[in-house]
Amino acid sequence: MSVHGLLLAAGAGSRMGRPKALVVEDDGTPWLTRAVEALLSGGCEAVTVVLGAAADEAASLLPEGSARVVVADDWAAGMGASLRNGLAALAATDADAVLVTLVDLPDVGPEVCRRVLDAATGPDALARATYAGRPGHPVLLGRHHWAGAAGSAEGDTGARAYLARHAVTDVECGDLATGHDVDTPPVP
Repeated sequence: MSVHGLLLAAGAGSRMGRPKALVVEDDGTPWLTRAVEALLSGGCEAVTVVLGAAADEAASLLPEGSARVVVADDWAAGMGASLRNGLAALAATDADAVLVTLVDLPDVGPEVCRRVLDAATGPDALARATYAGRPGHPVLLGRHHWAGAAGSAEGDTGARAYLARHAVTDVECGDLATGHDVDTPPVP
C-alpha cells in the first residue's frame, strides 16, 4: 500500500501570535520539520505540506526535498480549505491512502503515525488516532474516501462530518502522546 503524508499548516495562528508553520522549538527545530519527519519515519512514502499564511517564509524552513509544498490561496477559510487543497494535489499521485496531521501537534511523533498506519490498509481505509478515547490526528483516509472527505470539509472542521457518518477504526495512542494541539505561546 502506498501512503502519503499530508501536513496541514496553512493557518494564521491568531492565538499563537504568528502562523504555526513558523514556530520553532527551543532546540531550533521548526514544527514543520518535526511533523514532516514524523510522517516519513512513521511510514509515509512522501509528504505534502499545505501552507497559506506566510507561505514563502514557512517553506524556507523545510529542508530541501523533504516535502512537496502546496499553497492554499483560500487558507483563511479554515482547515477545510487546506484539506481540500491537499487532497486535490494528491489526486495525481499513486497513493492508496493519505495520513493527515496538523502542524500544531508537537508531541505526535512517528510511533503514533506508525500505529495508525498499522490499523488499516488500502483505498478503503478509514482510521484515526484517539487519545484517552478522544478523537484526534493523524487521520488515515483511503483514496476511496478522498472525494467525500473533501466535499464535507468546511471551515475549521476538516473531515469531522464525513468521519461521523462512516465506520472509522479508532486507534488508541494515549500511551504515546497527548495529541493536544498547541494554540498559544508558552507563558514565560
